[in-house]
Amino acid sequence: MTAETSQTLDRGLRVLKLLADTDHGLTVTELSHKLGVNRTVVYRLLATLEQHALVRRDLGGRARVGLGVLRLGRQVHPLVREAAMPALRSLAEDIGATAHLTLVDGSEALAVAVVEPSWTDYHVAYRAGFRHPLDRGAAGKAILSARQHSADEPGYTLTHGELEAGACGAAAPLLGVTGVEGSVGVVMLADVVPERVGARVMDAAREVSDALR
Repeated sequence: MTAETSQTLDRGLRVLKLLADTDHGLTVTELSHKLGVNRTVVYRLLATLEQHALVRRDLGGRARVGLGVLRLGRQVHPLVREAAMPALRSLAEDIGATAHLTLVDGSEALAVAVVEPSWTDYHVAYRAGFRHPLDRGAAGKAILSARQHSADEPGYTLTHGELEAGACGAAAPLLGVTGVEGSVGVVMLADVVPERVGARVMDAAREVSDALR
């Protein structure tokens, strides 16, 4: 005998699975078609999932998996940090600048892992847990760039003085990591970012993406 199940819960879990299988999110209409239900049902499902941070909607209205999914497993963030640390440590030592892994959290960029270089006389202090708007700073802008470009290699983003006077940053987005939006970057005290830094940041982002797959 088949056990009685909850249709609403089943639909909510299907929404999460559908969103986890796309890197670019889904609209209400797209979810409605895939689930075979009307838009009103989808709106209710998304509103409930958003309350628990399991789903978020970007400025264009596309639904994406929220970081609440990661928080369901207490060890997920430590595992993400652990996976990223070798690439971040190598990047920080190579460039002589503070390296970081940043993930999307709602409308903000959240630094979840930071490595400072060991050999420099001075460097930018940047702490895990630091938040800033997605449209300010290289880390957030690199993520937004990946959303806007369908190419497999959207490149890297450079900024100067957007989060801290006298500091500039370079970041490249994580690619091909289902359900996770993020970037890898460096922040340094300099007037301009040295030419080689962009390519080095992209290499580190690829390493972290491979480690998280």
